[in-house]
Amino acid sequence: MQIKKFTFNPVQENTFVLFDETNECVIIDAGCYFENERQELDKFIAEKQLKPVRLINTHCHFDHIMGITHCRVKYKAPFEIHPDEEILVEHAVDHGDRFGIPMEPVDAPDAYFREGDRITFGNSYLMVIAAPGHSPGGVVFYNLEQKILIAGDVLFYGSIGRTDLPGGSYEQLTGNIKTKLLTLPEETVVYCGHGPETTIAFEKKNNPFLT
Repeated sequence: MQIKKFTFNPVQENTFVLFDETNECVIIDAGCYFENERQELDKFIAEKQLKPVRLINTHCHFDHIMGITHCRVKYKAPFEIHPDEEILVEHAVDHGDRFGIPMEPVDAPDAYFREGDRITFGNSYLMVIAAPGHSPGGVVFYNLEQKILIAGDVLFYGSIGRTDLPGGSYEQLTGNIKTKLLTLPEETVVYCGHGPETTIAFEKKNNPFLT
């Protein structure tokens, strides 16, 4: 399984494309907002001859779903989320306006996943781990064999997701990170929703919110 990271939109959100030797792929947190960003994503997918089969989201704050409609239309792939995130999809336009970033409404998701579900594509999989606190139904995606974690806005390099937005809880978020993420193998590479990658080992030793 290979990972390609794109940094999109005015909020500098990280969108990920995960793919394997079958050329099937998943797009995680499609945030392409500007036309050149949509073209950048499409060019990569075309050059690699990939077939997007699922659009999955760690959570549904507006900056993480700005590219969903484009990807849905172009690739005919289903949009899948945790059910507790549906309210954020419904209010995405309002949330964007609050940050001065206009966006079009996003249609309701096509399917839902819950903690413990396996997201499969090609010969690969990701496990769903529920980690709310930044958002009401936030999840992370984990692959044990390759020791990779797609963390969304749960955990950042030296920081954690903000908890002052609707549905956020500092105690819930830090509790989930400590009990569900920091217990993963220390060499696990964490791909964050904003900013650079990190590792579980680094965050256990250095993250001021967790030490």
